[in-house]
Amino acid sequence: MKKDIQPEYNDTTITCACGNVLEVGSTKKDLKVDVCSKCHPYWTGNLRKDTTGGRADKFKKKYGIA
Repeated sequence: MKKDIQPEYNDTTITCACGNVLEVGSTKKDLKVDVCSKCHPYWTGNLRKDTTGGRADKFKKKYGIA
């Protein structure tokens, strides 16, 4: 590799809005993120799933068609 063109690799602290702190290696310094794997709804199982059916079922429910 050529010298002086590669970015410097640092130990980085990633801080989430929920308070979770991760120690990783990166070319950037300390990072702050809004969502991490500890608080994201997909990973925590709190993801709301809409299982009412398709468009036709939603139409029937909206207009009260049996």
